[in-house]
Amino acid sequence: MTFAQVRKMALEMEGVEDAKSYGTAAFKVRGSLMARLKEDGETLVLATTFEERDGLMAEERETYFITDHYLDYPWVLVRLKKVKPEAMRELLARAWRLAKERKNQGTRAGKRS
Repeated sequence: MTFAQVRKMALEMEGVEDAKSYGTAAFKVRGSLMARLKEDGETLVLATTFEERDGLMAEERETYFITDHYLDYPWVLVRLKKVKPEAMRELLARAWRLAKERKNQGTRAGKRS
């Protein structure tokens, strides 16, 4: 997939807007970050849960991964060239729900306790 394809999918979702995060293109739901392009231009940083992230990485290590920086945070890194469109659509929908929930609760995606 390309970032342009991801962008099209994301912007079709209710309340999603183009944004910037750490100087890269991002998507937010009413100000709450749901995804951003990593600085390499080939990886998407996507909101998730720790459980889902572990499952994704166990199933498809070539597609989903984390770096030490994200170890204690509920985000997963997605290699855009490897992810299938159907999977990306599902991942974006989950990230959208998480961002919306955080916004409604007035919280941020916090560190693992």
